[in-house]
Amino acid sequence: MFLYKMAENDGRGKSAVAGKKNMLREIREAQMLSKAELARKAGVSPLTIDRIERGKPCRMDTKRKIILALGIRLTDRARVFGDDE
Repeated sequence: MFLYKMAENDGRGKSAVAGKKNMLREIREAQMLSKAELARKAGVSPLTIDRIERGKPCRMDTKRKIILALGIRLTDRARVFGDDE
């Protein structure tokens, strides 16, 4: 059985299914980085950052790039992505 949490209205009058919660947006904003700046530092696209912040899955290599771009130790990945991989 799959349980989905419905997201708030996205500003365009549509609701979306929310994915797994992560702290990427909060950490990025605390460091005063835009999505584009973080994407450039991590070597990924701004669209990738946006998708991850909305809870979409990504590859382990992408997570590694983002964690290093944020200046966080790889061992603290659960702090960013909330997973136990």
